[in-house]
Amino acid sequence: MNLKDTYNRIAEDWHQDHQKDDWWIEGTDKFISFLGKGNLVLDVGCAGGIKSKYLIKNGMDVVGIDFSGKMIEIAKREVPDGTFIVKDLADVETLDYMLDGIFMQAVLLHIPKAKAKEAIRKMANKLKKGGYFYIAVKAQKPGRAEEEVSVEEDYGYRYERFFSFFSLEEIKNHMKESGLDIVYETATHSGRANWIQIIAQKNNNEL
Repeated sequence: MNLKDTYNRIAEDWHQDHQKDDWWIEGTDKFISFLGKGNLVLDVGCAGGIKSKYLIKNGMDVVGIDFSGKMIEIAKREVPDGTFIVKDLADVETLDYMLDGIFMQAVLLHIPKAKAKEAIRKMANKLKKGGYFYIAVKAQKPGRAEEEVSVEEDYGYRYERFFSFFSLEEIKNHMKESGLDIVYETATHSGRANWIQIIAQKNNNEL
């Protein structure tokens, strides 16, 4: 089963299971603090719209994208004030929008590490100069593989998910190489995971 099929299958269960997550709030509030009311934010890998709803509540205009059609159905149902589109990360350059902010939480952890730099570059190309880019990834733990396929049975059936794990410096370097200046970084522990949250601003230099 590929990752898209997995998320289409677990969409409703996953959405309900993550309603009470709060590890992301501090970093997201910081991201919001850099933006203005009515700024256009792209929620990449928006899932069922939990974070989109929070961004809208705090004054942002939000477009959410996800490769899972089932997740987008949930987002449209739960967050009627947002705009939600079925779109893969690899196709982000086809969006018609130039963005004030990009919110990319728990997305890079599902792509091979070798593709992370290019994914960040493509995203940065859709960001206005002076705009802000938020990324959250799972931190690599000592002695643990950088990539793995996890076999899970959280919702009463078996499914697989691919994960990549990153260091803070890896993500910071990728962002800097895409014309972004780091303005905030933090590490948060939640359950079995350590999360890295980074915010960067697009500079005015031409790459």
